[in-house]
Order: sequence, then structure tokens, then C-alpha cells
Amino acid sequence: MNLDIRFDFQRRERIGLIEAIWGADKSIDQLKRVSKEVLEKKEVVFITRIDKEKATHLLDMYEDAIFYEEANCLRIGENLKKISTEKKVAIISGGSSDLAVTLEAKLSLEIYGVSCQTFIDVGVAGLHRLFSEIEEINKYDVLIVCAGMEGALATVIGGLLPQPIIAVPVSVGYGVSKNGETALNSMLSSCAPGISVMNIDNGYGAAMAALRIIKRIS
Repeated sequence: MNLDIRFDFQRRERIGLIEAIWGADKSIDQLKRVSKEVLEKKEVVFITRIDKEKATHLLDMYEDAIFYEEANCLRIGENLKKISTEKKVAIISGGSSDLAVTLEAKLSLEIYGVSCQTFIDVGVAGLHRLFSEIEEINKYDVLIVCAGMEGALATVIGGLLPQPIIAVPVSVGYGVSKNGETALNSMLSSCAPGISVMNIDNGYGAAMAALRIIKRIS
């Protein structure tokens, strides 16, 4: 059964953000139809959580389509209405296992023309790695922190730096890590005040939270 997909073309006018397309639970046919509709409106197509099989069909249809396999994201076209800002975002992750979520956040920000930098493998298991980067991280205006296991990285950074911090629990870890639930609870229970917490693996949501902050302080 083919269900109509109603893309929110008014979202940009309401809140300044375009609608991303969730790829995981849409069929190839649905993704083709919504991509065509969005492109006809001169809007950028950004699909998150899309696998290689589905992406291949869109890559065959659109020569300017780009599939970012490590992030499970696909983009077609360009955002013609990027925001004008000198604010920068640092995306920090505990380990390379957090890479997919980290890259999802980075790609989401780059669509809007926001300058961002990733700092990979600076987790609490080797704090010397974080301390070697902390001065550079402090140059950024908003910090997105992605971490699995016990998710302690957000608290550590929240105790060291004053910037807005958006924490993203990642579904990485053994046993009681429970696919990111332990990291989520840890971040929600953080003793570092003022940390905002996204849902598990929600790199896109963290990027949009950073954009809301940047748009208000630019």
C-alpha cells in the first residue's frame, strides 16, 4: 500500500529549518517520490538513516546525489538559503564507534553552511587525549558531545567549558549499556549544570538544536 507523504514545505518559514527525510522506515518508492517532490520545489533533499541498497536507487536517478555511507545519510542538491553566521560548532566524540552519529550531526550542520569541526577519540578512558584538544575545542561557540558506554564525556566537558553543550547518547557498549540507555540516563543525571540531552543516536536532532542556538546569538 502506497501512502501519501506530506512534506512540510512551510517549516523553513516557521522555524528556519528544513524537513529532513527519515529513510529507515520508508520504501524505495516512497523515497523516490518525496525526493522528486522536494527537488521540484527547489529545496535540498537530506535523507537520514538510509541504507546502501536504498541509496543506490537514488544515486542512479540523480547525478548530484551524494551518499555518506559512514553516516547513513544522503543529500541531493544544495540548500540555496544557508544561514549567515560566524559561529562555529565542535562535534566531540568519545570514540570512533560514535562516528556515524558524529557525522550525521556534521552533515546536518554543513547543509546550512555552518562551520564545524569533529574531535574524535577524546573519551574519558584516556583523558590526556581530551586535554590535548581542550584549548582548541574552547574556540567553538556550541559543543555537541557524542558518547556511548557510560556517557561521561558530556559531564567532563560540561565541568571544564562554558559553551552550550548538547549531549548525544550513543548506542555503543556491552550488556548493561542497553543500546545507549545507560549513556542517556547518565547524561540526564549529569552533575554539570545546563547540559541539554538528545535522544539516543540523534545526531540530526543535536545539529538542529545547535542551529536554533546559533540563529539566536548570531
